[in-house]
Amino acid sequence: MSFKKLLAYQKAFELSMEIFELSKSFPKEETYSLTDQVRRSSRSVCANIAEAYRKRLYPKHFISKLSDSDSENSETQVWIDFSFSCNYINSEQQQKLSTKSIEVGKLINYMINFPEKFGVKL
Repeated sequence: MSFKKLLAYQKAFELSMEIFELSKSFPKEETYSLTDQVRRSSRSVCANIAEAYRKRLYPKHFISKLSDSDSENSETQVWIDFSFSCNYINSEQQQKLSTKSIEVGKLINYMINFPEKFGVKL
């Protein structure tokens, strides 16, 4: 199976693309700060899930990469909140993105708690 079939990856990728589209309208002065940070952290969620899946022969590495992914997801939530507080997104957009990020976090934590369901030999 490919990591691209993992629900956590699919949901994280979808969220990252939504953030990319929304962040296109952020002010130019935010290009190298908020815009860059929220895009990078949301993309890192996906990248770390992919890396974790390839490390599934090594349980500690699998969980470590998923923990990195979960951390990046939390960072993304912070940038979403800053985007709202700076009036770059509205409350509906913040709520939608935050809800999706929480869902991604739950999926990642499920993988951490049940690695054997993802091909990890314990």
